Amino acid sequence: MLNDFKRIMAFHKVSKHLQHINAFQVLEDHKPAYHFQPKHHWINDPNAPMYYKGLYHLFYQHNPKGSVWGNIVWAHSVSKDLINWTPLDPAIEPTKPFDKFGCWSGSATILTDNKPIILYTGMTKEKPEPGYQVQNYAIPENYSDPYLTKWIKPDSNPIIKPTKENVSAFRDPTTAWKINDQWEMTIGSKVDMLGISYLYRSKDFINWTLVDHPLHQKENEGMWECPDFYPVSTKGEKGLDTTVIDGDIKHVFKVSLDLTKYDYYTIGKYDTKQDKYIPDKGMVDSWAGLRYDWGNFYASKTFFDPVKKRRIIWGWANESSTEDENVKKGWAGILLIPRTVWLDPSGKQLLQWPVVELETLRHKNVQLTDKELKKGDIVEVAGINVAQVDVDVLFKFSNLDKAEEYNTEWDKTFPPEMLAKNICQVMGTTQQGGLGPFGLLALTSKDFKEYTPIFFRIFKTPNTKHKVLMCSDAMPSTLNLNEYRPSYGGFVDVDTTENKISLRSLIDHSVVESFAAGGKTVMTSRVYPTLAIGDKAHLHVFNNGTEIVIVERLDAWSMTKPKMN
Repeated sequence: MLNDFKRIMAFHKVSKHLQHINAFQVLEDHKPAYHFQPKHHWINDPNAPMYYKGLYHLFYQHNPKGSVWGNIVWAHSVSKDLINWTPLDPAIEPTKPFDKFGCWSGSATILTDNKPIILYTGMTKEKPEPGYQVQNYAIPENYSDPYLTKWIKPDSNPIIKPTKENVSAFRDPTTAWKINDQWEMTIGSKVDMLGISYLYRSKDFINWTLVDHPLHQKENEGMWECPDFYPVSTKGEKGLDTTVIDGDIKHVFKVSLDLTKYDYYTIGKYDTKQDKYIPDKGMVDSWAGLRYDWGNFYASKTFFDPVKKRRIIWGWANESSTEDENVKKGWAGILLIPRTVWLDPSGKQLLQWPVVELETLRHKNVQLTDKELKKGDIVEVAGINVAQVDVDVLFKFSNLDKAEEYNTEWDKTFPPEMLAKNICQVMGTTQQGGLGPFGLLALTSKDFKEYTPIFFRIFKTPNTKHKVLMCSDAMPSTLNLNEYRPSYGGFVDVDTTENKISLRSLIDHSVVESFAAGGKTVMTSRVYPTLAIGDKAHLHVFNNGTEIVIVERLDAWSMTKPKMN
């Protein structure tokens, strides 16, 4: 499994010979237009998103000197709508002994007096690799400034030093919550292959004590990066502040696994008496468990939006191109579209959907209605900029009788964490089925030498239920064989009795971010066509199954570029 991630594991990889190569030019061919990124150079984790005095604040890991990881600062941008952003000077830079070798990820907490405070990981030494890690805090110089343009790192830092914790695997403090009049937060770590979320308490947010048990831990996971812990309502879609610890709620515990570069989560109970997180019965608490996104998505961070009463998640998508290509083009990494996240009515998973503000970028619209797709049909969606598009389609089919049989040998052959991905890779779009493959062909060249398919297959299973597979396949996306071109896959837990399934894809030059069944399964691919670039790109709906599929409705909008002042 791990070999599959070698091409995308640039995070924390030190390439000192490339860290300081400035972007003399920025190549635009694959540069996304409406996804967030700095004007040039490297970006990774979203650090401490928050809302303060009328503005959304976004902090993120950034190399201001080059297009590979290194020289990391906390870059800072603000927005009134989560879409149009104004960059400010970096909030935190490595200037003190407690962070001289790096200012790594962390979180923001709004204290009870409505004052924000940042917790972050600092590197005090370069050894042992990737560095000796401590926890620091920073506060605004002027709380009345809605832009929070200047931050102070008090000399009382570090406020948490490792004692029994692994000094080189001790990072990414979370947003804090309150219990029994004390603040609590958790930090990711590991002991050998034991993933640990250490728990800390404080009365004043400055003096922290390690609790004698972790918030959660799990064997055979390795390093738990960027943990996130937050409540979700069981009574609807409204988000909750992190400080809510009781009522009609469940809690979400998420980790970013350093070994796989995926984000995994479970849903469960925060036992406030034991001060522990307990996953719900039936939750798979391992590599084979739930993911926010089954594709290129990592180091996510959520925050509560007090204005619209929603919880929003930001995630990072790395490049799938080589380091040398990243240096040449002058940029690397993007943040994916912020998503609203809430609990599915089943209580068994989360739902995610792009924030509604994204729709303000929609421009020219084209539609298809009641378009019948027979076996082998490919229908073009034309008349808009399909390299920079938001497309929302609802497929329907008359019945499930011709769904192909699910091959139970797959369950024996493929590890559970790779099952859907491997079926997608084996079956592809060319192998005909009964119900499927059907879906979209994004960023397609005129001669179909390049295309990125996002599609469904529906299988009959021995227990008479149906299994819906979603795939996003970068293998045919480019003629450049140097690129990492994975096939991603995930199952969609959807009611098939209605004989309908929806797909929304946000296509943005080198990004294909897709949402199935109203956000039940989400998948992001990074692709780098050589032919299907800009106005040379095409978009199609297709069906390669024997059963007729109907496009009940399709809306596609050209997307304008947001303002990045």
